[in-house]
Amino acid sequence: MRDAATWFGNYSRDHQNPTNQLIHWICVPAITWTVVAFVWLIPVPHWLGRPGLWAVLAMFLAFCFYYYRLSRVIGLAMAGAFVALALFTDMIYGSIGFTGLMRLAIGVFVVAWIGQFIGHKIEGRRPSFFTDIQYLLIGPAWLMSKALGRFGVSY
Repeated sequence: MRDAATWFGNYSRDHQNPTNQLIHWICVPAITWTVVAFVWLIPVPHWLGRPGLWAVLAMFLAFCFYYYRLSRVIGLAMAGAFVALALFTDMIYGSIGFTGLMRLAIGVFVVAWIGQFIGHKIEGRRPSFFTDIQYLLIGPAWLMSKALGRFGVSY
């Protein structure tokens, strides 16, 4: 597994344009949330747990096997983000139910990916994940590293 500095350096090279970076600050968290929401919607047998169990397990596995191994600081920050995403998704699910959450997640997913492709058109480079699918996991971590850096925390 490559180290965080290598991943983030490569990702940064593909994201130099300030407009594309701004689009990523909006669209990457939105896409991350939609993935949580889609996994949240996978039915859970009543005897096994409540709605969202699979999403919580997926976030836990991503934390344990990817983000924490990439960087402990990034891993812990991503765990906090995952908790916030789970609470947010549970609140929405409680308010608008299964169908409402599905429709909202699909809408956000489509709009966010359109935004991503517009950003890459502006950048003049194809999305990083076309070269390595792991960049779909790196995008949120890259933004987290940037956010932490604004508070003087390095990964």
